[in-house]
Parts: sequence; C-alpha cells; structure tokens
Amino acid sequence: MAGIKALISLSFGGAIGLMFLMLGCALPVYDKYWPLFLLFFYILSPVPYCISRRVVDDTDSASNACKELAIFLTTGIVISAFGLPIVFARAEVIAWGACALVLTGNIVIFGTILGFFMVFGSNDDFSWQQW
Repeated sequence: MAGIKALISLSFGGAIGLMFLMLGCALPVYDKYWPLFLLFFYILSPVPYCISRRVVDDTDSASNACKELAIFLTTGIVISAFGLPIVFARAEVIAWGACALVLTGNIVIFGTILGFFMVFGSNDDFSWQQW
C-alpha cells in the first residue's frame, strides 16, 4: 500500500510542476510558449541513468565509469533545464515572472523525478520495473 501512496504523491508532484510550467507560458501577462521546450529536458533527464542501470552489473560495489558518465550527463541536462529559462529572460524572450514560474516548475518536476528513482529504484519486491 505504501507504493500506491508514493505513486499518487509523485503524480500529484508532477501535475503541480507542469501547472507551474503552463502558468509561466499561458497567463495573459506572459503569453509566450518558448518555455515548453523544457519538456524535452524532462523527458531526457532520466534516460542516461536508465541506460546505465541496464548496462552495469550491480554486483561491483566500486564506482563504475558508466554510472559516473550517466550521472554527469543527467547533471548537464538538469543544469541546462534551469539555464534555458534564464537565458530566455535575459534575452527578453520571456518575462522574468514567467521565468520564476518555470524555475519553480523545474524544481518541483526534477524533485518528482528524483523521488521516483528513490522510491522505485531499489531492487526490492516493489520496483519501478513492474510498471
């Protein structure tokens, strides 16, 4: 039952994060949809880690180059997702208020993605692989 509660709370977190992103785009004051390019970063951020989990043998407790590369690429994707709205705001493509809403959405969505891998990433009876 704890897995269902975690799944519901993660879904709620994702919905709240997307709401902030949409508010930063669709409010009549801002009315620019350039921040929707962040959806690509949301989709791409877990991909390196998922690939490295499939490739790497977890019996080795030492650090692995594949996992380190996956963490590096994921960090680059997340930092780019935070930098893109700031670049848009500095270039006056979007307003600073929209940038703040989009950055708030970034924090919530990347926290939700991190929470997903913390809850469902372990190799116990209730893992994310069964979904």
